[in-house]
Parts: sequence; C-alpha cells; structure tokens
Amino acid sequence: MRGSFWIEAAFSAPARGVTALFGPSGSGKTSILRAIAGLERLEGHVRAGETIWQDEGRFVATHRRAVGYVFQEASLFAHLGVEENLLYGARRSPGGVDAAMRREVADLLGLDHLKSRSVADLSGGERQRVAIGRAILSRPRVMLMDEPLSGLDNRAKGEILPFIERLAGALDLPILYVSHDIAEIERLADRIVLVEAGRVRASGPLNQALTDIGLGFVRHPHAASVLTARVTAFSPEDGLAELDLCGQSVFVDGSGPQEIGLERRLRIEASDVSLSRGPLAQSTILNTLRVEIVAIEPAGRANLAILLALEGTGDFTFMAKVTRRSAERLALCPGDRLFAQIKSVSLATSPVP
Repeated sequence: MRGSFWIEAAFSAPARGVTALFGPSGSGKTSILRAIAGLERLEGHVRAGETIWQDEGRFVATHRRAVGYVFQEASLFAHLGVEENLLYGARRSPGGVDAAMRREVADLLGLDHLKSRSVADLSGGERQRVAIGRAILSRPRVMLMDEPLSGLDNRAKGEILPFIERLAGALDLPILYVSHDIAEIERLADRIVLVEAGRVRASGPLNQALTDIGLGFVRHPHAASVLTARVTAFSPEDGLAELDLCGQSVFVDGSGPQEIGLERRLRIEASDVSLSRGPLAQSTILNTLRVEIVAIEPAGRANLAILLALEGTGDFTFMAKVTRRSAERLALCPGDRLFAQIKSVSLATSPVP
C-alpha cells in the first residue's frame, strides 16, 4: 500500500530480454519498479534468480541489489564529463572498470565520439544514452528503465530507439522497461506485464497479449500484432527482403543483404489485413498468407476482430479488423481456412545504427 493507493502485483520475468510494464499513467508501474530497486519498501517478496532481495524478514538495501536504474531524466553529474559520468558506477562496483565492457557499451550506444564532451553540450537523446551506458557499466544483475524516452521529442525518440533495440539484443540480463506508449513496447518488448490501477491484469509473451481480445488492445485504432521471422533473401533490384514466417514468405522493405539469417520483428496492423476465400491472382498486394480463423469477437459498433493463425501451426497468431458487413458477406466462422492479404508489413525494429 502506498498512501491510499493499493499495489497488488505478482509476476516473473525471464533472465534475458525485455519485459515491459505497460499501463496508463498513475497505474503503479514506477512504484513497482522502485520497489524492485529497493527505493520504496512495500510489503512483498522480491527475488533475483536465487537471491532474495526482500521477504518477510529481509530487506536488502538498494546499493547492494546490483540494479542498473535509468530514470525519465538522465540525471547526469553536471560537474563531470561524459567519460567520467559513464565510469562513475563502474568505479564503485566490485571489480571496478572493465575496459572491454567499456568499449562494447560505447560501441552499442554510439558513445565514442561523445566521451570528451561536457554533458551540458549533449542533446536529450545523447544524455539518455550516456545514462544507459552508466547503468550498464555498473554491472547490474537487472536493468530497470523507467520511461526513458518520455522526456524526448519524437525526433530524439527516433534517434535513441535503435540504440536501445541493439542493446537489448546484446545484453545477457533482464531488462524491465516501463512505458505507457504501445509503439515503444511493440518495438522493444519480448514480454508484457499489463498494469491497471495497481494490479497486474495480465503477464505473458508480447504477441499473446496483443492478440488477446479480452485485454482490449485490438480496439485501439492502430492495433497490431508483432511476429518474429527470419531473413532468407534480399533483392537489390527492388530493395525488398524475403523473410520466412513459419514456412510462408513475407516481403518487406527496410532490410539488407547483411541481415540474411537474422531474426527480425514484423509488425502487422490489424486494419491492413483483408480476408478472402481464395487467392487474388491480380493484385498489387504482395503478401498473402494461408490462415485459419481462431476466434471472432466484437471490436466496436461496425467492426469485428478476427484472430488468425498461420495455417498448420495453431499459433503465430495475428489480428484482422473487418466490418461486420464484410464478415457476414463471407459467412466467416471459426475454423475457416482463408487467405489473408496484408497491405503493409513493416519491420518493428530499426536498422542497426
């Protein structure tokens, strides 16, 4: 309990990857993060692997929890330069500064050209990259990121997101990422914890939540699904990459020959998916997938949300949003096998900077 606000949250996160705490402002996300860090003492249990940080008779102080915390504001030391800020936590951690790790973090976050500068000369995005680097170099067991992009304009967000994506793929530790921006979550998260009014409403893989009709994401005007596919080919003639999505081909713009063999995240907006009983031979729509209807639910007065699975898989689900009239005209029912034409498929992640 915090004042008159109750927090009742129980969830677990894997030892690697990004777990997003998502929900509206004031739902308790930051309070949960601060309790994990030991900055607030709430009743409950906190464990990192086999190490107990808090239970009924134990409370480990923040400085002994080995957490890297990135706040909404970069909170750099104004009297220190970029290099000194980066190494501040490392010099106080067991083992001191790891030169190899310092070079790796500088490369991942694009910091080498900044190290001789004053923090007063940095942009908002650059300041936040330095703050992230400082947190990593302190050798944490867990990274906690509390809306690190909320104080940035759209341009700065666009500049820093690729660095965070790259970092998340390289770090062998869990990242808990707080946000109320679903676009950030779609790009960064592997799992999502949905927080509402101090309580965890759902916790699980990202796309499972996005396609869970009961959670309401599909009612958002830009509702989307996020799937993982592997790059299998690249055509320099038209700039399109071919990706394998569970045995079916998807073509997208924005990849390159250096990424063949790599996994990329695909974002499919529900309103960009149309359905037909047969393949359309003469169409400008490039991506057509064989699918099966899993469920049909209301998604507003005029629309229906249709949960689709790739044929023969039972999973790899994504959503289509169609009008009730269209669904009635095709007599759509769960179990029907159809062709899904996808007007636009985009890469949810950015090219490596």
